[in-house]
Amino acid sequence: MPLRTVPRPLLDPQNEEPIPLNWRRGMLRVWLLASAAWIMAWIIYLVLQGLQSGFNATGDFLAIPVILIGPPIALLLFGLATGWAFRGFKVDDRPPST
Repeated sequence: MPLRTVPRPLLDPQNEEPIPLNWRRGMLRVWLLASAAWIMAWIIYLVLQGLQSGFNATGDFLAIPVILIGPPIALLLFGLATGWAFRGFKVDDRPPST
């Protein structure tokens, strides 16, 4: 969609059918934005903490990758598992084979 335009309606005006949405692409983009915000917030916090008190132990440096990368990966896995669970409710169009 070009910038500075009115968003398209959710219903097609000719036949009143809903316009299909690409949920997979949209949710991936939401996950990317949330992950980037999470990582940026923790980087800012860790930089400020490092400037204020410094890092004293080796464990402080080992916790940084876990704090930065762990929750976004867990959120991605939870999203994939949720999609898998909801796909289980979809009705099969194929007739049962005999």
